[in-house]
Amino acid sequence: MEARSIDDQLAYLTKGCTDVIRREDLRARLERSAASGTPLTVKVGFDPSAPDLHLGHTVVIRKMRHFQQLGHRVIFLIGDFTGLIGDPTGTKATRPQLTPEQIAENARTYERQIYRLLDPDTTVVDFNSRWLGALSSADWIRLAARVTVAQMLERDDFRKRYEAQQPIGLHEFLYPLAQAYDSVFLGADVEMGGSDQLFNLLMGRHLMREHGLEPQVVMTVPLLEGLDGVEKMSKSLGNYIAVEDPPFEMFGKLMSVSDELMWKYWLLLTDRTEEEIAELWRDVEAGERHPMDVKKELARTMVAEFHSEEAAIEAQREFEKVFSRRQDPTEIPEVELPSPGATVLLSRVLADAGLAASNSEARRLIAQGGVRVDDERITDIKAEIPAAPGATVLLRAGKRRFARVRFV
Repeated sequence: MEARSIDDQLAYLTKGCTDVIRREDLRARLERSAASGTPLTVKVGFDPSAPDLHLGHTVVIRKMRHFQQLGHRVIFLIGDFTGLIGDPTGTKATRPQLTPEQIAENARTYERQIYRLLDPDTTVVDFNSRWLGALSSADWIRLAARVTVAQMLERDDFRKRYEAQQPIGLHEFLYPLAQAYDSVFLGADVEMGGSDQLFNLLMGRHLMREHGLEPQVVMTVPLLEGLDGVEKMSKSLGNYIAVEDPPFEMFGKLMSVSDELMWKYWLLLTDRTEEEIAELWRDVEAGERHPMDVKKELARTMVAEFHSEEAAIEAQREFEKVFSRRQDPTEIPEVELPSPGATVLLSRVLADAGLAASNSEARRLIAQGGVRVDDERITDIKAEIPAAPGATVLLRAGKRRFARVRFV
């Protein structure tokens, strides 16, 4: 365990947090842990609802690493059982439930991606189906008896849907109950999550009291806005930076973040102290550093963390080559696609070549003027390009994604 005072540990662990309930309880547990040599059990749950982790997810994963660095036991809990229910957090309608096959596939990618930040030797990966799946019908009834409907309707999204006479599936009430029982089963000292998870985390405190356990400390982190600077980072909105994005793409996406939002990224996505970040901000305000240079430093820092220092340097070199000197990147991925005939919809090719996540995203990029074919900007969403065998086109989607497509 790192030799830090309790005050230093508290400052390190709570940097950037939205809620700490209760801070004095966290202090007491840290003191108890230091005196006994027994690490705290820190739990964070992830429903495998999408196949990729993005930088928005890493805000809380970084907090897990901070606890890990101080010698505590971190549990990366994959909600393969709760994923079958579907997290209703922030939804205005019942969320679609995932199939066991979808959950298993997504969980496999999570297990691979988390070790870009966490120590694989000291991270505990667990699945809540191990205990939730073992509960009998009678067990679930006894569990449900510990929570009232009135308590459930205190949750903001449930209350709003109830008042608007919008349907709430009975199974949705089981989600916060199941998440809370995870804390009971694991004996969590601390549970962390996004600020939108506060109700679920507090339910864990309630259920632990009901079972005669010391209630867990609840810590929440802010939701990170995506590249649009408005909506929460989300793959479905296309405003995300994936932890497995190639270095050049990750660097370029970070450079597209607004100057204002950049400071939140510095705070939540790096280990720089608040004092160090404030000093950077003062340098920019005083005109001693240009915001572009500070943003490049941020992009380099992130690429180095998720790839390597060498990859970060090369990504910056490529970025400056493409955007400062308006040249094509040195290495452009080459993609072979089967020829569908003489021509093919450009939107389909963008999706098939991996330059857009879906046909709808491809059409949106085209309509916004973000697509070039052999350096010609295309804005017609119904545009077609030559696709006979042997035809080759250079595609550019957005500012950072390139591909040379050859039809065979």
